[in-house]
Amino acid sequence: MKVAIITDQHFGARNDSIAFLDFYEKFYENTFFPTIDSAGITTVLVLGDTFDRRKYVNFYALDRAKKMFFDKLAERNITVHMLAGNHDTYYKNTNEVNSPDLLLREYDNITVIDTPQTIHLKYEDTSYDVCMMPWICPENYSNSMAEIKNTSAEICMGHFEISGFAMYRGMESHEGLDPTLFQKFDLAFSGHYHHRSTKGNITYLGNPYELTWQDYNDPRGFHIFDLSDRSLQFVENPYTMFERFEYDDTGFDPDGIDTSFAESKYVKVVVVNKTDLYKFDKFMARVYNNNPYEVKIIEDFSEFNEGAVSSEIDLEDTMDVLNNYIDSIQTDSDKEKIKTYLKSLYTEAVNMEVV
Repeated sequence: MKVAIITDQHFGARNDSIAFLDFYEKFYENTFFPTIDSAGITTVLVLGDTFDRRKYVNFYALDRAKKMFFDKLAERNITVHMLAGNHDTYYKNTNEVNSPDLLLREYDNITVIDTPQTIHLKYEDTSYDVCMMPWICPENYSNSMAEIKNTSAEICMGHFEISGFAMYRGMESHEGLDPTLFQKFDLAFSGHYHHRSTKGNITYLGNPYELTWQDYNDPRGFHIFDLSDRSLQFVENPYTMFERFEYDDTGFDPDGIDTSFAESKYVKVVVVNKTDLYKFDKFMARVYNNNPYEVKIIEDFSEFNEGAVSSEIDLEDTMDVLNNYIDSIQTDSDKEKIKTYLKSLYTEAVNMEVV
């Protein structure tokens, strides 16, 4: 029996950005649904953080999410088991009030799992037990530990914060559950951290698409899992939202570069060498003509020695670092207002006279 597993969809992310909703839709229309159709998938497991905000929803974003994802699942009569993640729950100490339960009740094919339990997935004459664990909070902690201890399931799926795994590429968490808690299971799959990684029997599946610059050049997608032979197939999302281009007019003629990479993207142009200002301006004009959502130019590498900067390192200015941090944290406050306030403080600070 094959099932599709997807997690951390974050409908409504980036302040309900229409650009990101369009980006999501390309993935579902051209990758997700064609893949599960061809594989004959009849069951989808969603491992939490279906929605981005804990305390309110944008109705336009909700309507787009229903049309691009939930309606299409219902049309196919696909059974969905959906965990409540930390972004889905209104309170921090209980999962009792959660957005999937409140917003998706019209769909008879969706079962929202907001308490720890073992489900039974049946295929022909075989039943497969899966321990399903929503976000662990103070109210359900004891029941969660009891379910993990007592379940007879050999496979566990949840929305966990486990110590020793990367939240983002190169950013490891040192807090959370002890990995040995899951040693009884043959396999444990989790949402929550957006970077795909595996240690021992535990796999973080990662989210389906790029959301911030921290996700750049880090493959995203969803998985097909075969319950009978325990094989896990990663289906990569071919669409990206962030594009980084190194400009060096000593190594190429800027007039001959195809700038279509910038179309409907967030773009960083990293200036390694700029010897002809006129050609650079022409190049940037062609970049902007592709209607990117945002363009940032990063230059002045004088503080770095030749060869000291790896091609895999994304050099960011102070505001980039602050904005990416704000995007990555969980907060009920308006992130755009926080960014604007920090920008004003930063501008004031860099223009202060040193006494």
